[in-house]
Amino acid sequence: MADYAQDRSPVTDHRRQFVIDTIPAQVWVAAPDGAITYVNQQRLDYTGLTLDGALGWGWRDIFHPDDLPHLVASWRAALAAVQPLQAEARVRRFDGAYRWFLIRAVPCRNDQGALVEWLGTNTDIDDHKRVELELQHASEKLRRSEREYRSIVDAIPQLIAALSPRGRVLYVNAALLAFGGFTAADAADGSRLFHPDDLARVTKDREQGLRRGASFESDARLRRADGSYRWFLIHYRPVRDDRQRIIRWYATGTDIDHRRRAEERVRNENVALREEVDRTSMFEEIVGTSPAVKAMLRQVGQVARTESTVLITGETGTGKELLARAIHRQSGRSGQAFVTVNCAAIPASLIASELFGHERGAFTGALQRRKGKFELADGGTIFLDEVGELALDTQMALLRVLQEREIERVGGERPIRVDVRVIAATNRDLTSAVAEKAFRSDLFYRLNVFPIEMPALRDRPGDIPLLVEYFAHRLAKRTGKTVTAIAGRTIALLQAYPWPGNIRELQNVVERAVIVLESSILEVDERWLIAPSTAPGPGPGPGPGQAPLGDDLAAHERVRVEAALAEAAGRVAGRSGAAVRLGIPRSTLESKIRALGIDKHRFKSRTPR
Repeated sequence: MADYAQDRSPVTDHRRQFVIDTIPAQVWVAAPDGAITYVNQQRLDYTGLTLDGALGWGWRDIFHPDDLPHLVASWRAALAAVQPLQAEARVRRFDGAYRWFLIRAVPCRNDQGALVEWLGTNTDIDDHKRVELELQHASEKLRRSEREYRSIVDAIPQLIAALSPRGRVLYVNAALLAFGGFTAADAADGSRLFHPDDLARVTKDREQGLRRGASFESDARLRRADGSYRWFLIHYRPVRDDRQRIIRWYATGTDIDHRRRAEERVRNENVALREEVDRTSMFEEIVGTSPAVKAMLRQVGQVARTESTVLITGETGTGKELLARAIHRQSGRSGQAFVTVNCAAIPASLIASELFGHERGAFTGALQRRKGKFELADGGTIFLDEVGELALDTQMALLRVLQEREIERVGGERPIRVDVRVIAATNRDLTSAVAEKAFRSDLFYRLNVFPIEMPALRDRPGDIPLLVEYFAHRLAKRTGKTVTAIAGRTIALLQAYPWPGNIRELQNVVERAVIVLESSILEVDERWLIAPSTAPGPGPGPGPGQAPLGDDLAAHERVRVEAALAEAAGRVAGRSGAAVRLGIPRSTLESKIRALGIDKHRFKSRTPR
């Protein structure tokens, strides 16, 4: 082959020569000292060299000047070590253009192991090399852009962190490191960054937010380099690729410490103000120094801070809702809602919807979803006034709420968890209602965890002067009048009256006195205290020849009540009950029975007439 390269004389194997000349690669042979002794036709055609120009060391002229020094050095090193050569360089084409080639050479030895020659190939890799260079350029450009981006992010005074799709910290900016005096590794460890009291909540919020895959916020205290903590609002925002997959999260922290501390200061001031109002208002109209009132307020102090259900009993007008509000204000739920429901004022067909809410289309007229009172009171307190008036099916639903702490909207298909404290009130004798199967015993025991009885006004006549003075001054201030004293005769008159309407009736009487007041001394006309000739209440009036109970209350009250109970076989409510026979509301009769100490159960054995 060397001879052929020198004089282009025929070789023995023409077929082998043909293959070497036609393969799509440049083939060459070099002497042990590195001088080229043979090149194939592909190399001559590509470079445009003559055979003489391609032999010896003339091959150096076809390589790019920038690549030649490295190539020559690599070739001389291979010659010296007698080791294979592999290098990349640009080769000049016959038209002057350059293309990248992969240059390989291997040493060939004879049977005795002596170096005989070098066999080499030049393979065109220009297309591959250009792609590789473009990728390198793009990668460098990306790295340069990332450096610029980080420089910009580091210049922002806001705390910034980049997270993986699963929440692992990838990068934090200089502001965050400077704020906490952290290293990047420290910042990735939440136990070093967040206040210990906030860490569990923040971790839970972040896990839930990352699972949802939408922007979310969380607030927490972050530790500063000096060991102090400041409140930050942390906003998490996802970054998505072209296929809407989350590839990264960015979290930014905004300092809200001044705002949070201001809110805390206002909240503390409000708490202090509420406590002061509670101390000075004596629970609004719950005014008195009698043993009954003191015992009742002592019960309020005992139960208010607990989560126990409270059942308040007492006659109409004694202030059961005021007592419920006092319990709520002194409880741990005082900052949350206090929702009142008058169970007697809502039609039986609507009470379930009112208490538990309804879904759209649950019944005729349900044009949209509506939350019930229990949902509105979530986190706070619900006051169920006149709970004894609930129908049995609603009692069952209420029992489930007390047991399971779950409600279900009318027309709904799933239970809803609620965190509500229940305070109930009634003027009925629920024990009797349970005996008459008008009230569920299991619900009664659930409600009657901590019973408080509101004393009737006639049972604490010593509190009447205090109440009159309280109402008089408050109402006089509202009307622009002045009350300096209350007539002694008026106090005696008010203390002698039985007050069937309790405190509410007393307030109305004092308000009337203030309205007609012409001097600074409050007086009450005794004619205002005469019971009306027609007692209010549902159902038919008194029987023929009988006057309403109010006409002769003082003289014949016990006789009339016992006679009516005897006729009704001990039943108070219903069409044949004693309340209908007497022409008064059932609740009023229940109050009279308790006040007079009458045992209505002793009439049970008789047959109603």
